[in-house]
Amino acid sequence: MEAPPPTFEVNGAALRKRRMRQGLGIKETAQAARIDRSYLQRLETGTRSRMGPERYVRLRTVLNSTDEELLAPTTELQETR
Repeated sequence: MEAPPPTFEVNGAALRKRRMRQGLGIKETAQAARIDRSYLQRLETGTRSRMGPERYVRLRTVLNSTDEELLAPTTELQETR
C-alpha cells in the first residue's frame, strides 16, 4: 500500500497577511497560483490548513514568501517554546 502524499500545513492568518502585504487580491493570487479562489479563502480563514506540495510551492512562489512565513508551527516547535 502506498503512503499518502505529503502535505504542508499552512498558517492561514500569515498567508492572508503576506498576500495583503504584497498588495494582491484573493482572486489574482488564486489565478496566479492556479488554485481555486474558494480554496484560498478556506486556507486563509482556517477552514482548511493542508496543501499538497505542488499547490503550496506555486502559492509560495506567487507570494514571494518562505516556508517560515507561511507554514504553521509544528508540534515540535510549539513544545520547545
